[in-house]
Amino acid sequence: MTRLRSLTLRQFVMVAFGAVAVLLMPWTAFLSLSLPSRHASTHWDLAWTGFDIGLAVLFGATALAAYRRSTWMAALAASLGTLLIVDAWFDIVLESHSDERRYAILFAFAAELPAAAICFWIAGRTERFLAWRLDD
Repeated sequence: MTRLRSLTLRQFVMVAFGAVAVLLMPWTAFLSLSLPSRHASTHWDLAWTGFDIGLAVLFGATALAAYRRSTWMAALAASLGTLLIVDAWFDIVLESHSDERRYAILFAFAAELPAAAICFWIAGRTERFLAWRLDD
């Protein structure tokens, strides 16, 4: 009987996360075809308030990580950049009036997306710095 070799964490992430990514494609296509294009929500204000609180917490946590020279800096900056992109996406897609959509697009390209790019740059620089320090 041959023994299955245990996977390393890296291998597990590659296989499991890759499988989820592939399986999400048909599920996303199904949702795109089956969900209604219009939906009313009774907790719209709560959803956006909670999202913006999350952004504020991540901005603060990233600033605190920078102050403390924390190894969490890269993960926090990358998470913040991701939320900024998500915020821009939903701001644009969910606006129903053309004037509001123009302002959402303008704000996305003038503020949210550049801020996200800066966050990803910070995350990359931090990762390279930590790798360099570990090599010493």
